[in-house]
Parts: sequence; C-alpha cells; structure tokens
Amino acid sequence: MENFGNLMDGFRIAASGYHVVIMVAGVLLGILVGVLPGLGAPNGVSLLLPLTFTMDPVSAIILLTSMYWGALFGGSTTSILFNIPGEPSSVATTFDGYPMARDGRATHALTLAFLSAGTGALFGVAVITGLSGWVTQFALKFSSPEYFAVYLLVFASFVGMGNASPFKTVVSMMLGFAVATIGVDTISGNVRLTYGIPDLVKGISFLVAVIGLFGLGELLQTMEEGLRFEGIHARISPREVLKTALTLPRHWVTLLRSALVGCWMGITPGGPTAASFMSYGLAKRFSRRKEGFGKGEPDGVVAPETADHAAGTCAILPMLALGIPGSATAAVMMGGLMIWGLTPGPMLFIERPDFVWSTIASMYLGNVIAVILVLATVPMFAAILRIPFSIIGPMIVVVCFVGAYTVSGARLDLWFALAFGIVGYLLKKLDYPIAPMVLAMILGDKTEDAFRQSMLMSKGSMSVFYSNPLVGTITTLAILLLLWPLLSRALQAARKRPAAGGNPAR
Repeated sequence: MENFGNLMDGFRIAASGYHVVIMVAGVLLGILVGVLPGLGAPNGVSLLLPLTFTMDPVSAIILLTSMYWGALFGGSTTSILFNIPGEPSSVATTFDGYPMARDGRATHALTLAFLSAGTGALFGVAVITGLSGWVTQFALKFSSPEYFAVYLLVFASFVGMGNASPFKTVVSMMLGFAVATIGVDTISGNVRLTYGIPDLVKGISFLVAVIGLFGLGELLQTMEEGLRFEGIHARISPREVLKTALTLPRHWVTLLRSALVGCWMGITPGGPTAASFMSYGLAKRFSRRKEGFGKGEPDGVVAPETADHAAGTCAILPMLALGIPGSATAAVMMGGLMIWGLTPGPMLFIERPDFVWSTIASMYLGNVIAVILVLATVPMFAAILRIPFSIIGPMIVVVCFVGAYTVSGARLDLWFALAFGIVGYLLKKLDYPIAPMVLAMILGDKTEDAFRQSMLMSKGSMSVFYSNPLVGTITTLAILLLLWPLLSRALQAARKRPAAGGNPAR
C-alpha cells in the first residue's frame, strides 16, 4: 500500500506536461539511435548525458530512460525490415521477424514485436514497483564493508553469471580498473599515473571511453562488414494493428515465460541480449510448431521481444537500489547519477524518494508512449536506412567526436575517444565483453574507497567482511559467484568419472 502511494506521487511528477514532452523527445531520439547501426543505446545515452548536466536529476533520468526504451524499439524495427539488428539484444528477433516480413507479413511482425515488447516492459516495471519498497529495509544497515561486499558481488556476478568467458570478463574488468586509477586518489589526495600530463589529473571520463568503445568501435566493425541496407518496405495499417493486437492473448504462455526470464536476467547481470536468446530457445523447445521457427513463427518474435524489454526495464532496479547495473546502458546511466550528485544504493530510496518513484512512474508512461510512437514512425525511420552508409557513417563519427569534446572541452578527449574506439573494435573482434570494463571504470574508485575505509575501520583485518550476518552473507555469495566457473567444471568432471567407471572393460 505504501508503494502504491509512492507511485502515485511519482506519477504526479512524471505526468507533467514538461516531462511528457521530454519522454516524447527521448523516445524519438532513441528510435533513431536504435535504427542507426554503429550507435546503440549505451552510446546514445552517453552522447546525451552532457546535455543533462544543467537539468534537474528527475528530468534528466526521464530523458535518458526514454531514449533507452526508444533504442530498444528501434533495434526491433531494423531486425524485422532489414535483417540488421540495431541492438545486440535484437539479434534473436531477426530469426523469425525478417522471414515474416519477407513473406508479406511485415505489419503483423512489427505490431507483434512492439506489443510484446510493451507487455514485457510493463511487466518489468510492475516487478520493480513491487520490489522497491523492500529495498529500503536495508538502507540503514549499510556501511563501508557492506558497500564493498556489494561491489564485489557486482563484479563476481559478471564472472559467474555472465554469458562471456570468465577469463575474458576478468581481463575486461582489469582494463577498466586500470583506467579508473588514473587521476587523484580520493583517500590520500595523491596524484597517480598522470605521467606529468595536467589533463590526466581529473582522470579519464567514462563518457569519453563509452563513446569510443560503443560508438567508434561499433562503427569500425560495421565498416569492416561492408553493411548494405536493402530492406522491405512497410506501411502500418491501423486495421492490421488492431487485428494483430487481438491475436496477442493467444501467446500468453510465451509472454509470461519470456517476461519472467527477462526480469531475472535484468536483475542479474545477464542482460537483455542473453534474455532474448534464452527466451527464444525456450519458446522453440516448448512449442508445438518447432519446425516453423526460423521460417516466420510468431512465437519466435514474441519471445525475444518480451524478454528483451523486461530485462531492459528490470536492469534499472539493481542500478538504483544497489549500484549494480544489469546492462551496459544501465551502467552508463549510473555514471550519470553520480555526475548529478546522486549515489546509487539503498540510501537513494530514503534520501531521494521523489527521484526514485518519479523514475519508476515515468517507466510506465515512457513505454506506452514508445509503443505508440514507434508504430506511427516506422516508415520514416525505415527510410533513413536507405541513405547510403557512406553518408551515415561520417555523420556518426562527427556526432561521436562532438559528444566527446562536449564532456570537458579538452582536445585530449578526442584522442582518448579514438583510442577507446580502437580498443572497442579489438575487444569485439576478440569476443571480449565491454560492459564489465565500463562498469569497472565507473565503480573502480568507489570500490577502492570502500575497501580502504573498511581496512581503516578494522585496522587491516579482513574479518570486517564477516563482522555481521548481512556483510558475511553478501561476501560469501560474491566469493561463490567468483569461483562458480571453477566449481561448475569440477562438478561436471566429478559426474563424468562415475559414468566412465560404471562400464568396466570385460
């Protein structure tokens, strides 16, 4: 009941005319970002962040989250019409979405995708609403050891539960930690790793790094692939939209299962991409029409889209409540919160309930607006992809460099953006995850500060991380997740031995 009252207060803030206009603008920008390959939601949010520095934090987060929803929908548009996933999480949608469009069912596929995505998103926001009040119970129990344990849990969960190689995940994190150490040590005040360069005293902005890693890095890979845009023309008919909407309840089992998978993968660091592939696999596994998957099966569109958006929305909860971003875009948003003077974590729910609940309320409104706008603007945004990439590519490069320079007005940031672009390209080519690196850059200082403060509290004793049941439980869980890849291999080896020994040679 308390959550409902808080949510109503949030709606009173989020539903103001000014914020609705911000939502519309953010969604339209997000659709454009999602449609254009080489940008993507993390880079789009990072490019928009400098514009929010003078805004109220509530308005700023509404703008960024609205762009996020729009980018997810934009990625679905290109997946279905052009067989080009605008977002990594939209790859699974191409498997059946593009065959449906190619068979003359483009409107049906697009409507089914957008309505499924909206359903998954609203389900995810409902989960956030239900869990948010529970988070505040832990707010006053946190001190430096608890915060370090949570940060350790964040990094360990990427190692133990991520879909990339644990070794590659650790390497990516170490690169991020190395970048985070550059500048002023916040505990001692000493300057480190600046090599006599004055511009490095302030450190390397994570925004510049993200623009390079996601924007320029993705663009380099796109150029290498020689992408050509040859899509299917589609017009959205209101009658066809209504007819498709009436068929949506037939997919209720797929919708519910995919929404649950998406929520779980969003709250954990699995992320929207893993959620969409997992839901597609489950839909195919339990479908009575397995042979239709890959040839234009509607469930093959419903499953990944529902899971993708449920995961995208649920990724916001751990970012706000614990400082654990469930996706790369959530990690960039978390950096924005720190720039605005807000500290993600349980205390945020007590110190700034207006911010938290207006953000949650805007997620309901923003996703509804996104569904309406994306249905209305599909032909316009699809036409953009018919512009030659030789024109779009240079425009994206200019936008990225302008965004990097806007952060602090330093020329050195342009070189950093280029350097991180090359690093991002190499990481993608070698199949190293980028999100852990971005996370380490954002949380590196805070993790180090929490650890050193904990050591000062305990006079150097590591037992402080088991000084009470809460910190002990979190620390133990973090260690288990960190060691999980090794433990799972050991368990698999143990299972194989009895099987091998059970058939002795005669």
